[in-house]
This record gives sequence, C-alpha cells and structure tokens, in this order.
Amino acid sequence: MPPDIIAERGDAAVDAIKGMTGGIGVDAALECVGTGQSLSTAMAIARPGSVVGVVGVPHDIDFPVMERVVFRNVGLRGGVAPARAYIPDLLDDVLDGRIQPGRVFDFETDLDHIAEGYAARDERRAIKSLVRLGTV
Repeated sequence: MPPDIIAERGDAAVDAIKGMTGGIGVDAALECVGTGQSLSTAMAIARPGSVVGVVGVPHDIDFPVMERVVFRNVGLRGGVAPARAYIPDLLDDVLDGRIQPGRVFDFETDLDHIAEGYAARDERRAIKSLVRLGTV
C-alpha cells in the first residue's frame, strides 16, 4: 500500500493528519526540513507515546521541551545527517547508473534549468532534485 501524502503545511497539515487518524495522530514522525514550522508540525501530528525523529541540524528553532515533549509524552530523537561524508563514495555510482537514486531524488535537471527544480519543490511536485552537469 503506498504511503499517504498530503500537500498541506502548518496547521492545515496537522488538521489533515488528525483527520486521517481519527484525531489520534501518528505513531512516528520524521522532521527532515530543519525549520521551526516543520518541527512544530511533526510534534503536533505525533500522538502521545509516539516518537519524532529529527534528521539533520535544525536552525533558528525556539522549542518548548516541557510543553511539547514532557507534558505530551512524545519522544524526541535526532542526529546529524552527514551527507557530505557519503557523497564521494556514492556519487560515481549514481552518475554511472549503478545506484538508482529515485527513492531520494524525484526530480532531475541540469544547471541551465535549475530554477525549475526549485519551482518543483515550491509547488510540491518534488522533494529532492538531482542536478546533472551537462544535458538531461
């Protein structure tokens, strides 16, 4: 069964998820954006007793731990995502076709059309773009 995907953000996303889960919330959520809004959304959709994972290093976040973690009984875990450490070993495999990055990259472009990659992300048509040097 494919995952449920919603396009909403912020309070609208929380309402959509709560509607899908009978008002209970999810068993686990991943925050992979690094903004205050994305962390707030992840915490708000998490049911009591669940866990929110933070991938990467959030920036400029004011986070009330007692209110959102302790009093709601929601676990919070996190760690850095050192992608730059993996790139040298994996890049040639991706570019030569030995690894299919489709589960990570869902949009492909070149430097001349990089603005389209940003537009696709902004319009929620893509999550992560692969930018190839040369033509696509």
